[in-house]
Order: sequence, then C-alpha cells, then structure tokens
Amino acid sequence: MNINKNYTCKVLKPEDFDIFWGAVLDDLNQIDLDPEFIRDELRSTKNIDVYQVFFNSLGKIRISAWLSIPLCIEARGRIPIILHLPGYQNDPPIHKEWANHGYATLSLNHRGKVRSRSQFDPGYPGVLTHNITNRDKYSYKGIYADVWKAIDLLIEASSRYDNIFKVKLDSSRIGVAGSSQGGGLTIIASAMRKEIKAASAGAPYLCGYMDAIELTNTYPYQEINDYLNLYPDTKDDITQTLSYFDGICFAGSITCPIIMNLGLQDNVCPPETGYAVFRNISSTDKNIYEYDGYGHDAGKNIHSQIILDFFSKHLKEGD
Repeated sequence: MNINKNYTCKVLKPEDFDIFWGAVLDDLNQIDLDPEFIRDELRSTKNIDVYQVFFNSLGKIRISAWLSIPLCIEARGRIPIILHLPGYQNDPPIHKEWANHGYATLSLNHRGKVRSRSQFDPGYPGVLTHNITNRDKYSYKGIYADVWKAIDLLIEASSRYDNIFKVKLDSSRIGVAGSSQGGGLTIIASAMRKEIKAASAGAPYLCGYMDAIELTNTYPYQEINDYLNLYPDTKDDITQTLSYFDGICFAGSITCPIIMNLGLQDNVCPPETGYAVFRNISSTDKNIYEYDGYGHDAGKNIHSQIILDFFSKHLKEGD
C-alpha cells in the first residue's frame, strides 16, 4: 500500500482555539468531582482491588470508570497510574493486566458509554455527529472534558481520598494510553494536562476528520459522510466545528514523551492522518512505530511489549 507520509491535512487551527478550550477548562474547574469509590467484591482478587468509580464532569453529568489497584507491591510505596481511554464503540474493560504490571489503572467510561449514559446517550452510530454543527454543543466537548476531569479524579484519589485504598497512588507519575478513539483521546489528554508524564497513542482517531472522510469510506468516519448526504449545506459549519476538536490542532501542545503506532493498511483511521498528527507533536521525545501488513489493530500484539517498556522507563525507573 502506497502511503504518503508527508500528507498534509486540510485542518486549520482556529485563531481562538486556546481561548475556547481555556474557557471549557475554567468551567470544568468549577465542578465538584463528588467522587465515589466502591470496591467491587465480585471483580476483585487477592492481588487486585477493583473499584467502581463515579464522578461529576461538564454539565454535571455523572461519569463512571473502573479503577484497578495492584496489592502485591504494597510495600513499595506509592505506585504509578495509567489512564486508559476507550475506543469508539467498545465498552471500556477492567484493565487488570496493567495492574499485574504494577500500575493502578483507571479505565474511563466517558459520557455515552455503559454506566455513563443515563444523562447522555446519542447511541452508536450517533456520537460522532451529535450536534456536529455547533462547537458549544458538540458531543466531544463533553467527552474531552470527561477525560480531563478523570485526571483531576486521579489527583484527588492520591491525596484527599488515599485513605480508601490499601496502596498509595502517585499522581506525579500518570501515563495515558489508548488506541483508535482512545489514541485520539490520548492526544487530547497529553496536550492539555501537563500532569501526564508519558503517552501511548495507537491508530489515533479524531485526527484529520475532514481528510479521513475522503481517504476512507468505513465507519465511524462514514457517519460524517452520511450526515452530509442528508444535510449537504452544513459542510462549512461541520468543518469549522471539527477544527476545534481535531487532534492535529492539539498536538503542538504535547511536550511529554509519547509513542504512536500505526497500521499501514488501516482503513478505519487512515495512516496519513496519523503521520500528520505525529509531525505536529512538539515533544522532543516522540517515536512512531509503523506496522506494514496490519490494519486498525496497528500491530497490537507486536507493539504491546514496546508500550510496557516505554511506561516502565518513564513512570517506574528510579523506584
């Protein structure tokens, strides 16, 4: 497959991009988390405590998550944290495998996901185009806010609420990881929150939207084409709205170490858009891994050990 690694996406960062998102963060800071941590006896084991977590986010929507905490390293002091961000359609799993490697792990169910859809549920398909012509009401405004509020939750869990857990969490060592939508949300998280010390983004979605709908005809991006077929006069409004949400426009604010993996035969998130966002990342410690012969899984089985080694280097060395 002939991939143009120098492909330039059409998106232009709006002049008031930073003002818009700064106002969102200001609004988010006024919201009391009001967190709940409920130990799940059924899902916990002798080596891992699993908690159902609930907290408030933008619009006072109640968000859920799974928190997995390893117990076998109790004597080692505070432990690093991984924030795992979900794909578009799948419901977030309980990430016990990260706990087995010595990380407390928060698996986020952002608004619209299972346990977080009672107040917001446009469905799948549906989330990608929900209020897509209005930047102030677009679905991903709230979803991005949920990601950032989850980081606030981790900070409070390691300070105000650390007496709940048998092991102490270290919010000075937070990593973020995800693939597909989770990869795009990893870009958003690490761009806007300097508490993130290392990031791993696989096959990032939410990057180069308006190019992706021309480069591929698969879903979820095809949802935008379906919308345009119904409402062709909205293209300019959609293009303008999505410029505020495009990972390419966020990437210049990323300064932490970051790795990215792409499948060169990915027909869901075109690799051209992955290269575009990678070029825009400002971090001086960034690496991209390309997997020829792989699709949207982006070489997951091969790449998993690289991710483990990456987080070990940036979140564990010096323990």
